[in-house]
Amino acid sequence: MMTANQHTPRPAGSPAYYLGRPASLWIAATPQRRPAAAGTPRPPGAPPAAGVPVVDPAKAYGQATAAGLVVHRADPLNAETPLTALTGADLGPGDRFYVRNHFGIPHLDPATWRLAVGGLAVRPLSLSLAELRAMPSRTVVATIECAGNGRSALDPAVAGEPWGLGAVGTAAWTGVPLTDVLELAAPQPGAREVVFRGADSGQVAGRDGPVHFERSLPLRRLGSAEALLAYTMNGEPLPAAHGYPLRLVVPGWYGVASVKWLTGIELTSQAFGGHFQVDRYHIGGQPVTLQAVRSVITEPRPGESLEPGEVVVRGLAWSGAGPIARVEVSIGDRPWQAATLTGGQHRHGWRAWQLRAEVTEPGPVIVRARATDAAGRTQPGRGAWNPLGYAANPLHQVAISVCGAPAEARADTTAPNGAPGDPAPVRRRRHRAPHRHIRAGSAGDSPQKPATTAFRARRTPQRRPSEPPSAGR
Repeated sequence: MMTANQHTPRPAGSPAYYLGRPASLWIAATPQRRPAAAGTPRPPGAPPAAGVPVVDPAKAYGQATAAGLVVHRADPLNAETPLTALTGADLGPGDRFYVRNHFGIPHLDPATWRLAVGGLAVRPLSLSLAELRAMPSRTVVATIECAGNGRSALDPAVAGEPWGLGAVGTAAWTGVPLTDVLELAAPQPGAREVVFRGADSGQVAGRDGPVHFERSLPLRRLGSAEALLAYTMNGEPLPAAHGYPLRLVVPGWYGVASVKWLTGIELTSQAFGGHFQVDRYHIGGQPVTLQAVRSVITEPRPGESLEPGEVVVRGLAWSGAGPIARVEVSIGDRPWQAATLTGGQHRHGWRAWQLRAEVTEPGPVIVRARATDAAGRTQPGRGAWNPLGYAANPLHQVAISVCGAPAEARADTTAPNGAPGDPAPVRRRRHRAPHRHIRAGSAGDSPQKPATTAFRARRTPQRRPSEPPSAGR
């Protein structure tokens, strides 16, 4: 049986990065504790007085805004990726991977950290990070999406973080297959569920005392889920905001299943009744599991004004049930056209796509996209509404405009700074984008709201919202 080694040294270079910057700029020089004052209720998201040290919230907020994330809440930090940063690459930008927290970000020392595996286990375990790294590893490219992604577009509106469409990211995760660790622990015959506990904790409405972030998975589904105990992200130690030193990654499932800052795994015979299992992250009493099929348009951006001629529509698509089979695009009132799938194909990763088309008639144009996965699921025209705003995946649309007559038809008898009879130079755009192709969209934009709110968010000083913790991860 593998046991804890109290003298395991800190792995060299860990943690290495957060948001593409050294960890020394991310983690406070002196770990911060945020105990509540005597007789004063703890603020939403604050850890209990006896909790683990947490990263300074101000530093976390500063790092997120400096990286260009769209911050919806400063403490606990919740921020999404601008759609401008979601290109056709197989992996998303590591420095702009969306961040979803319910409590403070734990500051864990890898030299003393342990993963406890117990409950209905024949051989309980206490594993150090070094021991986990010594086990056979596997790398999985997986897209992780917040269950509340796209919530801001729901009508009627629901409570929770007002995510646009950027609460999603794809990374290469490396770690130990969960089934290998459970095999070492040897589940007893009566074990039915596996509960995963994170080090993050705090107060939640309707529950007495501090609550850890915990989530369970059925033991029978772990083999097909290909769950991973991940310690690196895109080849680097996990950033603090993404679960350092260890997190669970469940490919194809909504992000709530991929518990961060993992400290405990418990095998149980009963259905788990924790806050984030039964009070949140469910639809009609059923826990959210596989990601719904979804496509997003990254080019053109909402409100884009362009000349008549060729339009290149680009985007990303993903699904938890299987690879993307096709993406279709509709421009204006034209029939749906099949887009070309580009980039690499990973079983659990998003797929880039693009379509080239001609637009000639001036005026407003709606561009729509919908995806279909290998399991036959297609994005609906309107997403299913639910009180907590989970798993809504309506087809994405952006409103653009076509201006004037085709550029080649525009000519003057006298060009500025030119000889009589020379054609006047054509200005290719009526906005700041200098390229012929259309620039990407903004994560803060919803299909019904073409204004680029993500760009405004980066130009306007952020305030620290005071609303209670939301319902999406």
